[in-house]
Amino acid sequence: MAEEKKDADDAQPPEQPDEGASDEAELTVDDILAAASDDGQAADDAVAVLQSTLEERTRDLQRVTAEFQNYRKRVERDKARAGELATAGVLQSLLPVLDDLDRARDHGDLNGPFASVADQLVNALAKQGLESFGVKGDPFDPQIHEAVAHMQMPDVDGPTCIDVMRSGYRLGEKLLRPALVAVAEPSEDAEPLQEPQPEPEDVEAAEAEAAGDAEAPAETEPVEGDEADTVVEGTVEAEEAGTGDEAGEPEASEDAEEPKGKKKKK
Repeated sequence: MAEEKKDADDAQPPEQPDEGASDEAELTVDDILAAASDDGQAADDAVAVLQSTLEERTRDLQRVTAEFQNYRKRVERDKARAGELATAGVLQSLLPVLDDLDRARDHGDLNGPFASVADQLVNALAKQGLESFGVKGDPFDPQIHEAVAHMQMPDVDGPTCIDVMRSGYRLGEKLLRPALVAVAEPSEDAEPLQEPQPEPEDVEAAEAEAAGDAEAPAETEPVEGDEADTVVEGTVEAEEAGTGDEAGEPEASEDAEEPKGKKKKK
């Protein structure tokens, strides 16, 4: 029986391939290709999203970096300003000491070792940036000078410091104390204009001309006829009258000596 069953199995026809299965396999390939295409689009979208996120994060990083740089510069600037204010406070407290040293130096009391100590102090303060100003003859500047006296002088061209009562000091561009000065301005009265002096040659010529005019005889107009005789007679009479007056003067004195009532014989 076993052999019969085997023969029966061999007698059955071979199985035919299923067409539905083949179609299902083809659809699966299309689906795979479509899925791959969808995956590529999704990958492109993912790359675009990542690129946008990267750019946004880059901008944020740049902004944060710039803010940090500004913060660091501001901190350094504030630190330097705080140091300058502290230095200015210390230097300003030492200005009265410098004033006393200047007065002692002007009176000749700063001698010997004390002069050396004073010079060292001044040099040390100068290294810290302390600068003095205010010298006699400087132009007056109201921003750094304080006028405590005012006068007018003819020998100045503009407002000028003619005396410094107290020196001024500054630290860099910061004014610690203005200088006390006396100011002189040009006089309002204008100087009188001097007439030009003539040259020596012109003076000599003028004197010679004046001397020539004095020596020259006066010009007279010619007189004719009776007018000439009248002029001559008038001249003679005038001379005689003058002579008579001169001769009569002593007689008048003699008559004054004679007693009254007595007449002089002619």
